[in-house]
Amino acid sequence: MSKKKFQGWRRENGRVGIRNHVVILPLDDLSNAACEAVANNIKGCIALPHHYGRLQFGEDLELHFRTLIGTGCNPNVAAVIVIGIEPGWTNVVVEGIRKTGKPVEGFAIARNGDINTIAAASRRAKEFVQWATELPREECGLSDLWISTKCGESDTTSGLASNPTVGNLIDKMNDEGAYTCFGETSELTGAEQECAKRAATPEVGEKFLKTWQAYMDEVIEPHKTSDLSDSQPTKGNIAGGLTTIEEKAFGNFEKIGKRTNYVDVLKPAEAPSKGPGLYFMDTSSAAAECVTLQAAAGFVVHLFPTGQGNIIGNPIEPVIKLTANPRTARTMSEHIDLDCSGILRREMNFDQAGDALIDVMMRTCNGRFTAAEALGHREFVMTKLYRSA
Repeated sequence: MSKKKFQGWRRENGRVGIRNHVVILPLDDLSNAACEAVANNIKGCIALPHHYGRLQFGEDLELHFRTLIGTGCNPNVAAVIVIGIEPGWTNVVVEGIRKTGKPVEGFAIARNGDINTIAAASRRAKEFVQWATELPREECGLSDLWISTKCGESDTTSGLASNPTVGNLIDKMNDEGAYTCFGETSELTGAEQECAKRAATPEVGEKFLKTWQAYMDEVIEPHKTSDLSDSQPTKGNIAGGLTTIEEKAFGNFEKIGKRTNYVDVLKPAEAPSKGPGLYFMDTSSAAAECVTLQAAAGFVVHLFPTGQGNIIGNPIEPVIKLTANPRTARTMSEHIDLDCSGILRREMNFDQAGDALIDVMMRTCNGRFTAAEALGHREFVMTKLYRSA
């Protein structure tokens, strides 16, 4: 394992990316059109439109800034143009990204208008793209990788085979000093006590339980008289043979391996700070929201096991999808990067499946497009905590 290498871009702060994007980042929903116009003008950059950013406050505003700044700071991003309505909040994001040392510049539409802003931002974006395309790659090791994971459209094959395949990889990557991350707070309901036991220390386990309980208090208790069956488990989960959230939770839990303990609990979009190892992040179970938050925390490659089939992608963090459901591998083959259904046919074991996933991941790190990238899936979804002012 320690001999496995890949060609990555080492950024100004020492972090390593496996993609080399120039991002046009809107501060708020009203700036989406200008950002998309710049991306249309200058080939080789991507805009990340979203729906929020006006009249947010408190913890909601902190999460908004943390997600935008973290997205710009992600090592898969070489340079960033930030466009906002007014200069104050725009500059908050610019200065947050600037701390990484990468090129970043902000533009405000107020008192300039769209046309002048788009023209000025396009000129700078062109400079950034030409600069980024000359950046050299260098040989990097597994300890340079930050890997996130979640599952989606789970069924009985998920907990039996595809999720444990990810778990096998997590155990092996932990041995190599990589950073890894799992989440989905709601989907650990029923397995929360077992999850707490997998913390590296009792204090971290207690931190997890407080995070999970906060979800119960804020989301479940106020709506306990409502029918939540459309959400947990979903209709797709039920169609795939999962009858309770507990079944789903224990299957989900398989993604963290057999011997790796998580070292800390992160807020949404919070970057790890305790060194290499496995982290739990408090996230929604909605696929695009979860991956967006993990990418904003700095993770550069994502592993996504699916049972019934999911089409999620992300604009800056490549999403590798694997399935152990032979029907999904057959009917949704264009979305699947690894078919590990051989586990259920006893044609491969978990160790072999984990090695196969590592191989696909290394090829992705060396530039191979994931299925989601080839199909143009760039789901970027901000998380909002409560109503705007």
